[in-house]
Amino acid sequence: MFIRIVKMSFHLENIPAFLENFEIVKDRIRNAPGNRFLELYQDKNNKCIFFTYSYWETEEDLENYRKSELFTEVWAFTKKLFNDKPEAWSVDKLVSLE
Repeated sequence: MFIRIVKMSFHLENIPAFLENFEIVKDRIRNAPGNRFLELYQDKNNKCIFFTYSYWETEEDLENYRKSELFTEVWAFTKKLFNDKPEAWSVDKLVSLE
């Protein structure tokens, strides 16, 4: 299992549209084959910056999602709202304390 972190920055006036669309698609993303966890964060200091944080069983699962009709639909809508280039990281969890 690995974690995918995506940083997105939006024009302030586009945040409501992004949040509304995320509300509509979040369950479908979370239920994509191989997805085990999904969260959305907003930066405390810059309200235009958001992060998605998701767990995937395998890299193939993430790649299948990225090739899916759902991703194509979500990304086409979301990328129009950006004010900066998005950034993404795939990371392995080394330690987790609860």
